Amino acid sequence: MSACQLIGQWRITSSDLWDNEHLDLCGPAMMTISEGGHGEIAFGAMQASLNVEYSQTMVFFIWAGFDEMDEVTGSGNAELLDDGKLEIEFAYHNGDEATLIAKRQGK
Repeated sequence: MSACQLIGQWRITSSDLWDNEHLDLCGPAMMTISEGGHGEIAFGAMQASLNVEYSQTMVFFIWAGFDEMDEVTGSGNAELLDDGKLEIEFAYHNGDEATLIAKRQGK
């Protein structure tokens, strides 16, 4: 886990499904990957906690949270790209699937 290069805070900058106005609807769209199998993601009106499994340049996660006050769940993964950006495959259970792109916060 400590060798995972994705641990940290990531600013979600684009999506193939939603425009930037939607992504930043309730504040800056963010994903945080923490040590200990945890993380968080927030974009649009959705906020969720992540249960994370790590490899060196990729994480897999299941998530649970709220979108416009409705309970939502899903799964996904995030992979570190050669250009240093993060590509996030994000899926709602029985719902939308999206690809999000993020850059490391503060860089």
